[in-house]
Amino acid sequence: LQPRDTPSRERKELGGVWSFRADLSPGRDAGFAQRWYREPLRETGPVIDMPVPSSFNDITQDPSLENYIGWVWYEKEVLLPLRWQQDSPSTRVVLRFGSAHYYSIVWVNGVQVVEHEGGHLPFEADISSIVQGSPGTLCRITVALNNTLTPHTLPPGSIQYMSDKARYPKNYFVQNTKFDFFNYAGIHRPVVLYTTPSVYIDDITVTTTSSDNVAMVQYQVSVVGSTDYSLSLRLCDREGKVVATGDGPEGELKVLNPNLWWPYLMHENPGYLYSLEVQMQARVQGALLEDVYTLPVGIRTVHVTSTQFLINGRPFYFHGVNKHEDADIRGKGLDWPLIVKDFNLLRWLGANSFRTSHYPYAEEIMDLCDTYGIVVIDECPGVGIKLPESFGNKSLQHHLAVMEELIRRDKNRPSVVMWSVANEPASELPPAAFYFKTLIAHTKALDPSRPVTFVTDANYALDHGAPYVDVICVNSYFSWYHDPGHLEVIPLQLTAQFENWYKTYQKPIIQSEYGADSVPGLHSDPPLMFTEEYQKAMLREYHSVFDKKRKEYVIGELIWNFADFMTNQGTTRVLGNKKGIFTRQRQPKAAAFVLRDRYWKIANESSCLPPVITSHSFCL
Repeated sequence: LQPRDTPSRERKELGGVWSFRADLSPGRDAGFAQRWYREPLRETGPVIDMPVPSSFNDITQDPSLENYIGWVWYEKEVLLPLRWQQDSPSTRVVLRFGSAHYYSIVWVNGVQVVEHEGGHLPFEADISSIVQGSPGTLCRITVALNNTLTPHTLPPGSIQYMSDKARYPKNYFVQNTKFDFFNYAGIHRPVVLYTTPSVYIDDITVTTTSSDNVAMVQYQVSVVGSTDYSLSLRLCDREGKVVATGDGPEGELKVLNPNLWWPYLMHENPGYLYSLEVQMQARVQGALLEDVYTLPVGIRTVHVTSTQFLINGRPFYFHGVNKHEDADIRGKGLDWPLIVKDFNLLRWLGANSFRTSHYPYAEEIMDLCDTYGIVVIDECPGVGIKLPESFGNKSLQHHLAVMEELIRRDKNRPSVVMWSVANEPASELPPAAFYFKTLIAHTKALDPSRPVTFVTDANYALDHGAPYVDVICVNSYFSWYHDPGHLEVIPLQLTAQFENWYKTYQKPIIQSEYGADSVPGLHSDPPLMFTEEYQKAMLREYHSVFDKKRKEYVIGELIWNFADFMTNQGTTRVLGNKKGIFTRQRQPKAAAFVLRDRYWKIANESSCLPPVITSHSFCL
């Protein structure tokens, strides 16, 4: 459960500056050989200051840290509240990381407490036995972090050693990846210490149904620490009025005349959230323990037909974006001003949805999606799965585990309407059939309430994973990567793409990526590649086909990309990928206004709201 302040729980964020060291020794090896410090980091060699949360790559002036691959170490000493450090069997102290990229080992006062593989999901450890019993003493937290990617990590990668000693130094290696964004690393999301009682609410699962002005909220509550406890539940509306009550670890709450959770621009009151308050009481050694947790709940249903995506029984059309967690200086580090700016831009744009390309985004971002009614296709880090060895059993087992972590984190979010298990894998390879059949079945078993997809760029006739998805999500870049510069081929090729996929699978289709790079301020008439005019022209060619096919079975369009973002250096990239309709600093290009006019037009056509909003009158 996401840490929240309640009457029975406290939390302390460990942001700010941490001590930091990277192994920059010449001739070092790549890989995951474990190293750590049992003494304080500052006593074992030079350290620098590193902000948390942030990526470490762009913080210093050291070019060797910009593209660093290998082990780094973080450390921070904190003074805990005295009541946390008292030797009390009734209190747990937990250390939680929102995410750290990629492989983490954590010690508290020199004692290893947790290891975690994966760069985008939370992990935690109970550290009560280490910190309790010594009130007033500092708590030292040490993190060893390795960003090496292998064929079996998610995302995968490979280390290539350069053996030509005439051209490269000894032990020279590079990290190869098959994805087009920078492999930022560091402690990217908040580090939190929090407390619970020793008997505590560990997990809550909520699903909802509704019909004829009645909604049912099904719940399951997991309690850890004792089997002798009682549970009571209250569901409250926005005004705090109790609308339903229940008790016990599982059951159903009946809500009359419910306020449904609706997407942005689909209803005059989008993102409506109830509060489910769960109260646990247990008696331990004669003492009464109480734990309280409040979970936001949105009442909504999702259903997929052969031609439509239905939310609360009404057709929903995805008009949105793909994004990245990416910004100047902080890289992928959580940044509240940037997050709020992005949501203001999304609403200005008239976007009702986005995909978390190509990894799970921060919980803080997902909270705002729930609140604002922004619909999410929640994608795991399965990007760049291109090598045959990345379809083997070792990779599959890790992929299954990642989906378990992702669904456990986001299963209760009304904004999440579909899981995406991969982006542009080599799904034409024969092993992809068993891989995706197993992966998608596992995902559906974990969460039967949502459809599952993956995003493909394979040929419709060769894709071994497509038979198992509920919605076809296809990426294509006609007149950019294919027939570059030839806008005139888009209508024919895009129409054929849609018709071939639908004829083969009879499933609704989302254009999950399309776009063109544009350098801000670069102009040409007639349009030439990399100019703002070319980006606008490409969008309009795609849109003309979308408008025909969305009357049939196309259920969405997601532009690539919301904003420019950093990539590895290369001859086709000038300070990153420039396919954003906004710059990396969130300033609009000409294409942003084209998309804004289109999205508001679509919203006014399909919404129940009166069409009073125009591209010239709307403000936030």
